[in-house]
Amino acid sequence: MFTTDADTKPAQAQRTAPNPNGPGAILALIRSGRATTRTQIMQTTGLSRSTVALRLDTLLAAGYISSAALENSTGGRPPGSFQIDPAAGVMLLAAIGAGSMQLAVTDMHGTVLARDQGAIDVADGPERVLGTVAARFDALLAQAAAQGRNGRSSRAQRTQRALRANVKGIGIGVPGPVEFAQGRVVRPPIMTGWDGYRVADFFEKDYACPVLVDKDVNLMALGEHRAGWPDAAHMLFVKVSTGIGAGMIMDQVLQRGAHGGAGDLGHLYVGHLVAGEPSLCRCGNYGCLEAYAAGWAICQRLRAAGHRADTVRDAADLAQQGVREAVEQMQEAGRLLGETIAMAVSLLNPSLVVLGGELGTRQSDMLAVVRETVYRRSLPLATRHLQIVNSRLGADAGLLGATHLVSDALFAPQVVDEAIEQWV
Repeated sequence: MFTTDADTKPAQAQRTAPNPNGPGAILALIRSGRATTRTQIMQTTGLSRSTVALRLDTLLAAGYISSAALENSTGGRPPGSFQIDPAAGVMLLAAIGAGSMQLAVTDMHGTVLARDQGAIDVADGPERVLGTVAARFDALLAQAAAQGRNGRSSRAQRTQRALRANVKGIGIGVPGPVEFAQGRVVRPPIMTGWDGYRVADFFEKDYACPVLVDKDVNLMALGEHRAGWPDAAHMLFVKVSTGIGAGMIMDQVLQRGAHGGAGDLGHLYVGHLVAGEPSLCRCGNYGCLEAYAAGWAICQRLRAAGHRADTVRDAADLAQQGVREAVEQMQEAGRLLGETIAMAVSLLNPSLVVLGGELGTRQSDMLAVVRETVYRRSLPLATRHLQIVNSRLGADAGLLGATHLVSDALFAPQVVDEAIEQWV
């Protein structure tokens, strides 16, 4: 029995503390790899052999874990170890950007079973964009099933309804502010028609599982941290693409602020750092960082200079080709971005700053200027051990972050304990 309670939502902080010796706590040890055998679990928890056996039998019967003993021939897990059961179901993931999206279906380990990508215009509104996502989800589920990679479903069970029933969680990232506890988009500058829209509502008619929604840069930060820099306790991830935003990891935990609005780096004021009247930003204010350094603003100025720059990739390509106006735009964007990141470094004191997004990962000139500006503008104590690097995951950061967002919610100890209590 795997929980498919659609009310398993982000507001898990409201739940009571988990039983430190309950099935959920044991599952957390197995999932983290800290203790995967009966002996290791007994040594870590101090529980008796009979209690550990009872907890493991419960988790096995509920479908959360399976034996990993057959994997030992390669020298991986120790004999008699357990793992999250990869075939217990699947997760659906979507990283929606301003002009494109990536989608995937994974097993419960987060292994990608099928994936897709495509062009969109997020300004087309939620019904049209999410309708496209839903159709792609169905196609990915069918593709995974046809390849025999969709959990334990048999050929006879591969109807659309059965495939959807095998989904245990959905994770979606969007390019705008999200009130995380409700999964509601709030006054997004570029997402026309999305204000106040609760994304989970679109999917709940077809899926009886949690639907978790966050802003794209938070998912990028989560994915980059877990897979690329797991030992960095304090990390600032800055996305530089069509827009600019930041995701913050502090004490190994993703920080969203009081209502999900933390990290809105692109709308800090930098108009005083630029000659002339402050430029108008898409948010309606003047002098925002985005109005000078975001992809949309760079493309706008390059077009005014007579260049074809319809997309952020066009602008990046022009810079890489050595087009003077494009190189100058990237360098100026790097300077202003560096000034803004320097303020964040002084305020938050991260040990690592990661640049991601279409421009953040492709522009070496931008990275160099950001580094020079941050090291010059921030105090020595804040920069003594600071690394400023490009993303290790690139375009996959958002999807991987969505995987962790969903699996963290599904396997939270208190969620597991409550699900098992209802099941037994």
